[in-house]
Amino acid sequence: MDRDAEYSDAKIDDEDLARLAQLARLDREKFFARNPGLARLYHDRVICVALCQGAALHYVDGCNGVKDFDVWTFFAEHAAHRFPRRPVTHADFGPSKFGKNPNDVGYVGRRVDFLMRGVACEPEAEPVTVLREYLSRPLTKSAWELAKKAAILLEPSTLRGLKIWPLEAAGRE
Repeated sequence: MDRDAEYSDAKIDDEDLARLAQLARLDREKFFARNPGLARLYHDRVICVALCQGAALHYVDGCNGVKDFDVWTFFAEHAAHRFPRRPVTHADFGPSKFGKNPNDVGYVGRRVDFLMRGVACEPEAEPVTVLREYLSRPLTKSAWELAKKAAILLEPSTLRGLKIWPLEAAGRE
């Protein structure tokens, strides 16, 4: 399959970022409904939510294209229980200017992948600092892979659209 069929060159805007943040909140709610013990520990420990990898790079450079959306939620690690490894979950972005990847059977629009990680920090930690530190000193395979591309904040909403990574692209659109 050629690249043009798999990737969308449509520009990601504020409305798209808000949609991704909303989908991430719904994914968290489902996760916590299935895991009430973790909900008690982690519900109020969300540091930030970020669009990462290829779609985030497209937001930064306008050239990469959007194959899918990778949305990461980062939690302040709890001393009583480390945040568990969680399989990637998925949602459908729905009909949009991005079309759909023909390889993603069963989706109306682009696939959205949700991933979650615990990060060693305090719950009140500043999101920009936490995420930049996580990416600048990649101690895990996940952090190493994320640092290869880009990260754009989705939550907190007051920082939505802030370019966190790469550092040379940092700032608002």
